[in-house]
Amino acid sequence: MQLKFDNFNFQVKSENNKNYIFDVVRKKFIRLTPEEWVRQHTIHQLIKNGFSANRLSVERTLPLSKKRYDIVYYNKDGNPWILVECKAPSVAIDEQTLNQIATYIQLEDVPYLVLTNGIVHYIIKRENKIVEVIQDFPNFSNVSD
Repeated sequence: MQLKFDNFNFQVKSENNKNYIFDVVRKKFIRLTPEEWVRQHTIHQLIKNGFSANRLSVERTLPLSKKRYDIVYYNKDGNPWILVECKAPSVAIDEQTLNQIATYIQLEDVPYLVLTNGIVHYIIKRENKIVEVIQDFPNFSNVSD
């Protein structure tokens, strides 16, 4: 299944019949699962679209919770600006996945949320209690902090 991202060259290796991919943010090889494949594409697409890799954080626990986010981009003041939830391509983006990301909003107040399975991207912009859904992948020039 072809993901809807630009083409990237990834460092991939195999050990003990398992595949690993190098994460440029965490600076280490990570087990390559379908969700990780989407996560790595998302990271590379964000960087290509002008977001600094130094401001990205991957797979950390949300404050006051045991829930883990996939990717957070921090603005120049160090505040969370974009929260990204990645799903495997086989996972439909439906009410259940939207509800999951809605719970993250309660834990981390961010202006932008991205939900992707690599095929469908939803970008949710929140400003002054107005929510807008955009289907273009974020570019730094139109969501700059």
